[in-house]
Amino acid sequence: MKPMRSVFVFIFFSCLLTNSVIAQKIFAVKYASQSDVKVFVVKYESQADLLVYKVKYASETGNNQGKWFFTEYASQANKKIFWVDYESQAQLKIYFVPYASRAGWKKPEKKHLLY
Repeated sequence: MKPMRSVFVFIFFSCLLTNSVIAQKIFAVKYASQSDVKVFVVKYESQADLLVYKVKYASETGNNQGKWFFTEYASQANKKIFWVDYESQAQLKIYFVPYASRAGWKKPEKKHLLY
């Protein structure tokens, strides 16, 4: 029985670690050199790579599904972003949606930017 319990403990902690790594806790930095991703907010949904919904609590974030929680401190974030002024400077173009059900990737090939 002991080996089986060890397996369950390992799986449990692996799941906890995986969730914390892929959660979308975001911090906006002041300088591009401090960021992981340069982001531009587009005017139209059709221009976006990712549709983002801002959640109220960190526990509501998803598994890289566009539900973002903006942290107060950089140390709390999984990803640091920098808001660029021009679309051509961006690695990722986002559009903020009013409902959580609309959040998600429109261009899945850019998912790696937030892992």
